[in-house]
Amino acid sequence: MSFAPKQPYNNLPLLPPKADIETKAIFKKAISANRALAELKGASRLLPNQNILINTLALEEARDSSAIENIVTTRDKLFRALATDPRRIDLTTKEVLNYRKALWLGFKEVQKKSFISTNILIDIQKELISNNAGIRKLPGTVLENELTGEIIYTPPLGESVIRTLLKNLEDYLNSDLGGDPLIKMAIFHYQFESIHPFYDGNDRAGRIINVLYLAMNNLIDLPILYLSGYIIKNKNSYYRYLREVTYKQNWEDWILYMLNAVEVTAIETTQKVNKIKTLLEETVLEVKEKLPKIYSKELIEMIFHQVYCNINFLVENKIALRKTASKYLNALVSIDILKPEKIGKEVIFLNRKLYKLFKDKK
Repeated sequence: MSFAPKQPYNNLPLLPPKADIETKAIFKKAISANRALAELKGASRLLPNQNILINTLALEEARDSSAIENIVTTRDKLFRALATDPRRIDLTTKEVLNYRKALWLGFKEVQKKSFISTNILIDIQKELISNNAGIRKLPGTVLENELTGEIIYTPPLGESVIRTLLKNLEDYLNSDLGGDPLIKMAIFHYQFESIHPFYDGNDRAGRIINVLYLAMNNLIDLPILYLSGYIIKNKNSYYRYLREVTYKQNWEDWILYMLNAVEVTAIETTQKVNKIKTLLEETVLEVKEKLPKIYSKELIEMIFHQVYCNINFLVENKIALRKTASKYLNALVSIDILKPEKIGKEVIFLNRKLYKLFKDKK
């Protein structure tokens, strides 16, 4: 066996893998995962404005993905951060918000180019980490057992080696060859994690690439399917199956794990989308009945764009002038749809039921 944990894995096999990656079990699971994704895509299209999903679900993913790497902030801090003065945001919350920025940077680039390039990966990592370090050039990067400190993997070393592996990954990602896109996603996710091309942010960048790839292949319309929540719940299995590909070429269990992650997450996200749609419809009816003079489709959708909103949101989106916007939001407070919170000199307004929807367990 050519793999040695303490030696840079410069002979990491190129893609596609030589192993059988379309076993009966994998093929069966791929069918059910694709079906779950199609249901999510259909559910999201039923919302009157799909942008309602973007801030809420993307923030949840930013939080979960960062938490896997022990960058922890609260859900409330994140939701508040988008409606308050940026100077009030603490450093950890800013780092989590960088994930959201990196995700959108990548999504817009892939939308424009229909291609995932090494340069896009570098731009994503730069946005995540807020530095220009780029591809690893220096030795010293190893992955260790958190409990024992034992080195379990040393990624490839040398910029030219890493760039060669990334070019192969890029070709595989963007090729029409290779079968089911979800199976390909599992394969290239392993490969990216194994290349570990950056000094920092590799895992988060890898999870962003998953979303971009699904969007590029029209499996989702918007970046709203995120696997980090599933990985948090099944973290030990995630790392065990990753290592088993490297140590034993056990592709089947790894691919099945990732396909199950897609299926379970798609089902949960569809349920979440349906709950948001139901809550939005109930809120429309309530405002029409109790506050018919202020009701507008744009106003209700605006208070669902994010968990917190402020007067500026209504002004900037031309829903109302400042004085009228204040009256609208306070009217919604009066019927218990919004809850005002004072932060310094600012007042922001919490969509109580939308927040509860995200706070509650799935």
